[in-house]
Amino acid sequence: MSDAPFHAHIYYSAEQRDAADRLRSSFTNDPQILFVGGLTDRGVGPHPIPQYEIHFLGSARDHVIASIEASGLRALVHPLTDDDLADHTDLGHWIGEPIELDVSVLDPPGVNQGMDRFGKSDF
Repeated sequence: MSDAPFHAHIYYSAEQRDAADRLRSSFTNDPQILFVGGLTDRGVGPHPIPQYEIHFLGSARDHVIASIEASGLRALVHPLTDDDLADHTDLGHWIGEPIELDVSVLDPPGVNQGMDRFGKSDF
């Protein structure tokens, strides 16, 4: 599964924005990261608080988790399968305190529109 697609949603508060931007910059220069989204200073999609998204392959998962843990920020790291709900719940790995997501906006199983934007765009 080293070539399986993954996302990480990295969450931040107003006070943590500078730390989030520093981590984001480190991922921008990291060849293991396929895509780094922009800081989104509001809730969007299922994410009720500010966040940004990175895309990477499963082979970089341990590296990504270690980098996020070292930053002190919280995040949801999940695979990108054809089941958006499972990706964001059962298959997700939380770093730090989990937050309640609005799962009502996620794609139904088998219709994961996120796959089309893997490595291309964020919210």
